[in-house]
Amino acid sequence: MTCDKSEKFGDTAAILSGREGPPVMLIHGMGLHMHMWHGQLPPLEARFRVVRYDMLGHGESDKPVKTYTMDDLVDQALRLLNRLELERCALVGFSLGGMIGRAFALAHPDRISALAILNSAHARDAEQRQGMMERLEIALQSGLTATTEAALTRWFTEPFTARNPPVIDRVRRWMNANDPEVYPLIYRILAEGDAPLADAIADIDCPTLALACGEDHGNSPEMARQMAELIPDCQAVTVPGLRHMGLVENPPAINEVLVPFLEKALQT
Repeated sequence: MTCDKSEKFGDTAAILSGREGPPVMLIHGMGLHMHMWHGQLPPLEARFRVVRYDMLGHGESDKPVKTYTMDDLVDQALRLLNRLELERCALVGFSLGGMIGRAFALAHPDRISALAILNSAHARDAEQRQGMMERLEIALQSGLTATTEAALTRWFTEPFTARNPPVIDRVRRWMNANDPEVYPLIYRILAEGDAPLADAIADIDCPTLALACGEDHGNSPEMARQMAELIPDCQAVTVPGLRHMGLVENPPAINEVLVPFLEKALQT
C-alpha cells in the first residue's frame, strides 16, 4: 500500500506503509527526502512494514539551524523506532543514509536486524575529500543551488537525462527546495562522516549488503568491496551502467538485488 501522507513523530516526519511484517526503515540521501524511494516501494511494501522518514534539516522534519553531528542523525532514527514501538528493524540507507545506517549499526547493534548500504562513500582519499569540501565551499559562498546541476550530472547517465526531463526536473526541485542555511551544516557530515566509520565498521555484526553502481565514481564499487572486506557478514554487489541515483533511474536493477537480500536476512 503506497502512501504519501506523512505523520509527525516529535521532530520527525515519517510515513508507514506496506503489510504487517518485518520492519524496514529507509534513510534517504543528502538534500533529498523520503519520497525518493518510490521506485523501491512496490516490492518492499508487498513484503515488509516500511518506514520512511525525512532526516533532520530535510523535507517536513524539523530544521533547526545548529551544528549537526552524526550522533544527531543516529539519535533521530532511534527516537523514531522508539516512537513506533519497533524493537528491531532492517535499515536501508542511501548515500548519507548509508553512513547513518553504519553508525546506527555500531551504536545500537541490538536494534538492527539487517543493513543495506546503497551508493555510500567509504574511506575517501585526500583528493576525493577535497572535492567534497570544494562543493561545500560553493554552497556556502554561492548558495546550494549553485551545486545542483553538477550533482544531477553525477547522479544520472546522459541518455536517461535526455529521455526523462520530468524526472530530472523533479529531483532538481527537491534539491533547490532545501533550507540554504541548514543544507551546508548537514553537508559537512556527508563530506567528513565516512572517516570515523572507515575502520569501525569491522564491528558491524548483522547481515549487510554494500551496493554500488558502476558509474558512481564518488561512491564507487571499490568502496563497496572494501566495506565487504571489513564487515564480517557483508556482500558487495555492483550494478553496472548506472550512476549515483541508479535507484531512481532504474529501480528494477536495484530492487532485484535489494529485495532478495532483505528477504533472506529477515527470513520472509
